[in-house]
Amino acid sequence: MIKRLNLTNSYKPVVFLWLAVSIFCWQYKYFNNRYNNYSIFDGVYHHTVAQTNLYAPYPAEYYDTNHYGPFFSLVVAPFAVLPTGLGFFLWNLMNAGVLIWAVTLLPLANKRKILLLLLCSIEFANTQHSIQFNPVIAAFLIFSFYFLEKKREEWATLFIVIGALIKLYPIIGLAFFMFSKRKGAFALWCVIWAIVGVCLPMLISSPHFILQSHLDWYHSLSDKNIVNIGLNSAQDLSVMGVVRRITSNLTIPNIPFLAVGAITLGLAVLRVKQFSYQSFKLQVLALCLMIVVLFSTGSEPPTYIIAIIGAMIYLLAQQSPFSNGNLAFIILIALLAGLASTDAIPAFIRKPYVSRYAMKVWPYIALWAKMVYELLMSDFGNKEKQLKAANILHPIGTPEQPLQTAS
Repeated sequence: MIKRLNLTNSYKPVVFLWLAVSIFCWQYKYFNNRYNNYSIFDGVYHHTVAQTNLYAPYPAEYYDTNHYGPFFSLVVAPFAVLPTGLGFFLWNLMNAGVLIWAVTLLPLANKRKILLLLLCSIEFANTQHSIQFNPVIAAFLIFSFYFLEKKREEWATLFIVIGALIKLYPIIGLAFFMFSKRKGAFALWCVIWAIVGVCLPMLISSPHFILQSHLDWYHSLSDKNIVNIGLNSAQDLSVMGVVRRITSNLTIPNIPFLAVGAITLGLAVLRVKQFSYQSFKLQVLALCLMIVVLFSTGSEPPTYIIAIIGAMIYLLAQQSPFSNGNLAFIILIALLAGLASTDAIPAFIRKPYVSRYAMKVWPYIALWAKMVYELLMSDFGNKEKQLKAANILHPIGTPEQPLQTAS
């Protein structure tokens, strides 16, 4: 199937597509004065410097409020010091470039990685249209996985800790601890980066303000968690959100669902005998990318760029990614779920059905269950041999080798 698509090993066409999407979204939002989210990001830096509450409303500057950690002020600083139009333009390009770079580091054949980027294009357009940081969050988890496979715990933990200090999600990368052969170094570097990550923003503000901002951030997220839940909410696109909407019962708690997600992941990373198989560890990475979205009340349509990266890593790391079952998942996730929250679905269908029952999430839940079953029950030895023989999977950091043909 991939051969019939006639994909080349060149990333140029898909890079051009992603950059074109980023530029189009920038000009559409900027010249129509519809870049509220970027104004919030920009404000995080300026409010940190001015030492004014990062989580208070500022209706004269933007609507809604910030929900990113104090460290985000340093991430957005290079863009916030520029004129708004230029800073916003570079922000969009950065989101595209960082995630593309991360995907190129995956231990998959180039054609698979190019196809992955193509299949994620709709969700990428959704997140760029909404002006989000989610592409970088997905990239952080891939970077941490990559560096851990390279036995560079100091860099692997950097992306986990710094990412968590920005938007909590990358904290799930701590599951990679089980794959580390230098667990003491992994733990030590987590502590070091946590101290550095908390202290660095103090350079543009003050110790008291940054420490207080972390407390304010906690209260902000707690309040947001309550607000997210609703039968017609644009957020809570999660496993528990689907159950709440189907049953019309908003009192259903999060804890049982979070426990299931945590326990299944925990059981998977306890299968020590499978750690020698890169296909197993790659599937754990894919699962982590999906879990952080599927089990968060803060998940909304643009958050699904993280989940779809995980879904496509799993599907394209198969010997036959276009088998009937896998093809059904690809169509449901890449096309239908990607378009579920857009005007491509007529409003008379989207609002009372697709949005009301969070149908965007359904195929992801089914795929998550399939991935969990395999991680808990399958022996990845034969799968690894087949993937390497077909040149689909190769060691992290090594160039793709040409297929050997019989003489």
